[in-house]
Order: sequence, then C-alpha cells, then structure tokens
Amino acid sequence: MTTSVFIDGAEGTTGLQIRTRLEQREDVALLTLGDADRKDAAKRSAMLNACDVAILCLPDDAARKAVAMINNPDVCVIDASTAHRTAEGWDYGFPEMDPGHGAIIAASKRVANTGCYAVASVAMLRPLIADGLLPAEWPITINAVSGYSGGGKKMIASFEDPSAPDPIDTPFRVYELGLAHKHVPEIQTWSGLAYAPIFVPSVGRYREGMIVQIPLQLAAMGGAPSADNVHDILASHYEGRQFVTVADLVKGEGNPVLDPEALNGTNELRLHVFANKAADQAVIVGVLDNLGKGASGQAVQCMNLMIGAPEESGLIDSVLL
Repeated sequence: MTTSVFIDGAEGTTGLQIRTRLEQREDVALLTLGDADRKDAAKRSAMLNACDVAILCLPDDAARKAVAMINNPDVCVIDASTAHRTAEGWDYGFPEMDPGHGAIIAASKRVANTGCYAVASVAMLRPLIADGLLPAEWPITINAVSGYSGGGKKMIASFEDPSAPDPIDTPFRVYELGLAHKHVPEIQTWSGLAYAPIFVPSVGRYREGMIVQIPLQLAAMGGAPSADNVHDILASHYEGRQFVTVADLVKGEGNPVLDPEALNGTNELRLHVFANKAADQAVIVGVLDNLGKGASGQAVQCMNLMIGAPEESGLIDSVLL
C-alpha cells in the first residue's frame, strides 16, 4: 500500500529534509504543487484534502490556516510549527516520551512535531519529574547551543552571505535574552514543570547540530539524590529505544568533550549525565541534530507510526548520512 504525502512548505529547511528522507521510499508517494500553484489557496486546499498525510512546514499562522482548510476527516496532519504543540486535540510528536506514547501517535490524526531544543529538554526532565526525583516546582535552567540552520532561511543567509541585510560575523551569539523563547511553553507543559524554565539558547558559526544542558544541584534537593539515581532513571526510561540512548555516567573522570555535530544526519538523541561527586552536582546533556530528531527525522518517525510503517523506515540508511 502506498501512502500519499503532501509537504506544505517543502521549500524550507525542514521541508527539504523531509522530502529527501521520503522521496526514495516505495511506500510513499509525494504530492507536489508547482511554483505557480503554491500560493493558490484553492489548489493548496485541494491537495491538503486529497493526501493521506499532510506535513506542515510553515510559520505558525500559516500552519493554523492550513489546518483550517482541511475538512477531510481521514487526513492525518503533522505540524512542524510551534502552533499546536500545547493545543487541545493535538498529540505531542515525541514517540519515546512515555511508554505507550508511540501508540497514541499511531492512533492520532493530529500530531504536533516537537521543537528541537524542546525534545532534548523534555527527554531529560520528564522522566525525572514523573519518578519524583526532581520536584515539579524545582527552578530549572536550560542552556543550549545550536547550528545556525535552526534559525531558518533568514539566519542561514545572515551567517553564510556577507551581502545579506543583517550579516553575522561573530563566532557565537546568545539570543532570546527576554527569556521568552517559543519552545518554553512546550518544555514546561510536556516536562511537567510547575514553572517556566529559564532558557538561554545560543547559536554558533556552524550549520547543524545541537547541545542542550540542564544543571542540577543535587544536594539541595529533598532526599539528596545522586547522579547515579539520575542516570538510572533515564537509562531505564529509554532502555531498548532505537533513537534515544543514554551514555554511561561520567563522574569527573578526564575532561570529556561533546561535539554538537556528532549526530548530524541522524534521527538520534543521545543523553549524557556528568557528575561532580565532591560538590554533589550533575549536568544532563542532550546531543542531537536540530534538523534530525529536532525536526525532519522526528516528523518522519511520527509519520511512520501513523501510517503503520516500521518506525525506523527512512531513518536508518538515510540519504542524509
């Protein structure tokens, strides 16, 4: 059986990668509109209602308008924008979030794909809060660095094209210092935090790849949990999962260095726990491709579940590798 897929916004960074991941698959037929038809609302609406799966790679407002165009109840929708990640009636597109969450996605008609920073943050926080080790009221800070591709076409041009309207010539830039990054609501909601985390992202002069860090003052927590406890909860939660893995615990040995580009081209998220036993501190770190498990790969994984295909289809021997 062949599944028809329409990527609305296939010309953007995420849409292009999804198309690349799908175009060689024999079980998927990609539906497309010509350049002249993409802005024709009637033709877009017809395509959105004719496909089996609509994947929206659009700005938030445009994604909401696209959803409003769909009146065919059989169409499955995956929205890669921020618009529906905490909206009622939409399921969060992180299959590994909880045991059985993949089955929820498989039965869903409306899936909101995760944010790149958010999927790593939720992956680290949710199991610890659900277990009770980390209080939901704990004041959480999150720091991260991403390649500039996560900022879309405008930021890519700013880094790569000296003639761009707003060229960036610095090697590193901290941003969203108003503490209102668009991923914060979904991080709070799906992690189970009582308060919004303080999230300070940054962007480096490299195209793709991401590191997300969450420090923990273990001694200040009730019951004084250890780094071993943190690691054991995460390792148990993701045991046997193909795309989310937990590295061995590191307790101050050597001087480990993590490469934000290490998982580029994959749909993998790798979690690390590093500890300073003497200070009773730990930091949890997630490494991923911001365009992979943080965007296109995650969308394809969710689509696979929704159409009954093997979860790893198009994600293991990816043409992006």
